[in-house]
Amino acid sequence: MTDVQTYRDPAVPGPIPTPGGPLSYIHWGPGIAGAIVAAATSFVLMGFASAVGLMVASPSPTWRDTSVWLAILSGFWIIVVAVGSFALGGYLAGRVRSTWATTPDEVEFRDGTHGLIVWAIGVMLGAVLLAMTANSFAAGSAASPPRDTAGAPSFLAYEIDRLFRSDRREPAAPEVRAEASRIIMRGLGRTELPAEDRTQLVRLTTAVSGLAPPEADRRVTQVVTDARSAASRARSSAVILGFCLAAALAAAAAAAWFAAGIGGKHRDNEFAPPLRFGGAVVRRV
Repeated sequence: MTDVQTYRDPAVPGPIPTPGGPLSYIHWGPGIAGAIVAAATSFVLMGFASAVGLMVASPSPTWRDTSVWLAILSGFWIIVVAVGSFALGGYLAGRVRSTWATTPDEVEFRDGTHGLIVWAIGVMLGAVLLAMTANSFAAGSAASPPRDTAGAPSFLAYEIDRLFRSDRREPAAPEVRAEASRIIMRGLGRTELPAEDRTQLVRLTTAVSGLAPPEADRRVTQVVTDARSAASRARSSAVILGFCLAAALAAAAAAAWFAAGIGGKHRDNEFAPPLRFGGAVVRRV
């Protein structure tokens, strides 16, 4: 049985059929196409940021070199990329979708809805890519043998090296390094290191490094202070990036909505932005 398509007069409220255009409120084709364009644009711009050093995460395997200003600049770049990418995707979705003969406010609302569809699909694509990247990094970390054993975290390896540094050739036993790591982690919070833990850390440092107790106490103080300062900077950077990411997602949704409305107006008014530079033709004599 052949479907018969009825064409409406553009002056009558209702859908305006276009060749191959769907007669429905939601047009998934333009929404998916706009989301793919937005995701591709975002990927290219974030790749450029990585090339010039504007990375969200530090390339170092540790957290002690985290810079708050780098986090602020990276967060600002995330907002710019999200707004620009989803504005482009929303404009394309609003521009190429089939229009409707109805009130201007209703047309603007439906165009904006397609901009939100672009934003939602793009966010889901980004979440899937982020999960795949995290799984690949986790698989690579599991394949490589850890530096420390007996429960010692790898991100405190440098602090433990500084704590037990000496001219002796015998390294500290894994159990000793693990215990020292757990004590230092206890001192990374807002509260001071308990006296008994500090005494035990000084005792371990004295036994491994061969330093006198006063010198070992000063080394413990320096290592714990530097580790606490680095952890504070890392927490601040994480808060800044988290806030910027949330702000970027909210701003991207608004940008996609308004850009889709602009694209719809250009579509209905048959306005085509210039795709090439014009001007007088210069002839050579």
